[in-house]
This record gives sequence, C-alpha cells and structure tokens, in this order.
Amino acid sequence: MSPSTVFAPSAAAFVCLIALVPHAGAQSYPAKPVRIVVSLASAGGMDITVRMVAQKLSERFGPQFFVENRPGAGGALGSELVAKAPPDGYTLLAASIAYAVIPSSHKNLPYDPVHDLTPIVVMVKTSNVLVVHPSLPVRSVRELIALAKAHPGELRYSSSGHGGSANLIIEAFKLATGTDILHVPYRGATAGVVDLLAGRISLSIVSVASSMAYVKQGRLRALATPGAKRTPAAPELPTIAESGVPGFAVENWYAIFAPAATPKEILAQLNVEIGKILYAPELQERLAVNGLEPAAEPLPNTNAYIKSEIARWAKVVKAASIAAE
Repeated sequence: MSPSTVFAPSAAAFVCLIALVPHAGAQSYPAKPVRIVVSLASAGGMDITVRMVAQKLSERFGPQFFVENRPGAGGALGSELVAKAPPDGYTLLAASIAYAVIPSSHKNLPYDPVHDLTPIVVMVKTSNVLVVHPSLPVRSVRELIALAKAHPGELRYSSSGHGGSANLIIEAFKLATGTDILHVPYRGATAGVVDLLAGRISLSIVSVASSMAYVKQGRLRALATPGAKRTPAAPELPTIAESGVPGFAVENWYAIFAPAATPKEILAQLNVEIGKILYAPELQERLAVNGLEPAAEPLPNTNAYIKSEIARWAKVVKAASIAAE
C-alpha cells in the first residue's frame, strides 16, 4: 500500500479533525508580513498554488503573506534559506516532492533537511501524465515497456533536472519495470517539453494542465497517469498501475514547511487555516483547472506522510543513483 493510500485526503475528515486543534496564539500571529519562499521557479504549478493560498491568508489575517521564488540546487537553496531563518513563523518554505529527495541526494549540506525544517501542511497533489512523442510506435504503457526493453538506453526522457518530479517518477517507473531509459535533464520543464514536441525526446512526465492541449492537437500522445487513482482532470486516462505495472503509485505534491523550532501553536494555526482555504469550493475550482487536488490533513498526518515520502525516495535515490546537480 502506497503512502498516498494511507493518508488519502478527505475534506470532511479534515474539517472534523481541525476542531480538535488548539488555537493558542491565534490573536498574536501574524503581527507583520510573512514571507513564503518557493523553492522552484515562478509560473509553475507550485508557484500558482502558493500565490492563491498567500492571497487568501493575507485576506484572512490582515498582514501580507508574500511569495519569493528561490529556485536552485534541486530545491535545496530555498530550503536552506528557511532552515536558517528565525523560527517565528514569519519565513516559510513551499516545496515539492523534491524536498523528500534532498536528504538522500544531497551531500554535505550546510543544514539538516530532516531536523532543521518541519512540515505544516501538504497543500495539494498534482495531476501528471506520461506522454510520448507521436512518432514513438506505442499506444499503451505495456507497449512502451516492451519497446524500452527491446531497445535499452535508446529512448530518452526529459525532466526539469535531477530530483525533479519527472526524474523521480520515471526513475521509479524504470525500477518497477526493469527498463533502461536515458535521462536528459533540462533547466526547467519548459525546455524539455519543447524538445519533446520536436521529437528529440521520446517521453516525459508532465502536468495535465500543460500537456492536454498538445494531446488534443495530436502533438503528444498520453498513455497513463502515475497516481494512485485516475485524475479528474483527465478521467479517460488509465493509471500506470491499471496499465500493467501493479502497485505503481507516485504523486507529486506541494507542501508548506517552517523552521523546526517554530512554536507548535503557529504550526497548528497555519495548518488549519490553509486547509480551510484549500477545501473552500471557490479555490477547489481554481485548483482543478490546473490539475491540482487539495490534500490538506492535520499536523500528525502531515508529519507521518512527509516521513514516509523521505523513506520511500531514499530507496529510489540509491537504486537509481540520483545525485544533486
């Protein structure tokens, strides 16, 4: 059973459980603007999500929650900045699934990625899709596996860099299927999609929001989604598990973290308020347009989920020899 199955989000369950969370300190925090450091470049799915949430938090509290993009080093640059910030709730980190890889893929870091930061909430899980260039003679995951096994090392896949979501998902796919597909990292996902559209790259994992227009135009072919269940953004697509790789389930996620010594009252308050924002019908609709689903759960579940993800990806990093750039 995958971690995403164990901690499957539920709006009703979240609303029930947050009633049990203490709200001490609610009147005193925040008393000034709050910075949210985004560990990826602007305009991506995480940046869009964080800016939606920051706007609503600003409306809720009064003091502004503002976003600052600090991409680099597979997310470690932004993580280090927040890890070394005062633990007062005024500097937060927004990170993707790449956060779970940093502890095992990055060596000699000037901070401890496990003990110097603490999770507040997993905001959303994203809808991704496995796509291939139309020239590739495959129309299913089974056919892709067969082709990759017949031509080991000849197929090429793109990613936004070592430790990015496409890199992680396809390396997990390779391990699960015993295939050899060459990784071609790019500085950002857009450049990789350009080469995929041109046929210089065979396949990739991309967001549903950024790929389905190309699929409808016939410029890409969608095979399956890597998550534990079909995505509402493209329900006609089977999961990879349904397509011949039983048990396969990988979902990218975006979460908010704080310096480890941040008062528990502040962590609990932010966990509750962000969860309320994400499960509000208005924001759910806006998220769905971008292939994003709310995943907020109370702090204990959030901590357990992030720990399980770090343990899971440590195994993939070791087996696939994923190293920081």
